[in-house]
Amino acid sequence: MAAAAAFSFASRIQAADSAKLQSVTLDAAQAKVTHEPFGDLAIYFNGATDQVGSMTAGSLRLKAGRSPHPPHQHPEEEFMVITEGNGEILVDGKMTQVGPGSMMYCAGGKIHGIFNTGTEPLLFYFYKWKV
Repeated sequence: MAAAAAFSFASRIQAADSAKLQSVTLDAAQAKVTHEPFGDLAIYFNGATDQVGSMTAGSLRLKAGRSPHPPHQHPEEEFMVITEGNGEILVDGKMTQVGPGSMMYCAGGKIHGIFNTGTEPLLFYFYKWKV
């Protein structure tokens, strides 16, 4: 079941649009939002750029006590920026307590994951890319 949840989440954010991303500013109402059991996933950008083969930028409002999926790995590099709430991020075997202003970088192929340890939603923005 956990593997299916990870695949479902990953398939929503890894399917790159065929067209190259255009230079534009989007607000939250323009993101593609899906309401998942673990929280609200918003994808702002998904596709190739002038310099990157695939880029995904989005946010996740993670429900209290939840994780979007078990710790996982993928070929893309990734940043996460926490803007609201509290939680834990696992990166390559090290667990770190995080809150607003915390930022994670994870190299491609490294195990990582996030868990909301608070009583309120945890909001983070993520940026994944592969050259």
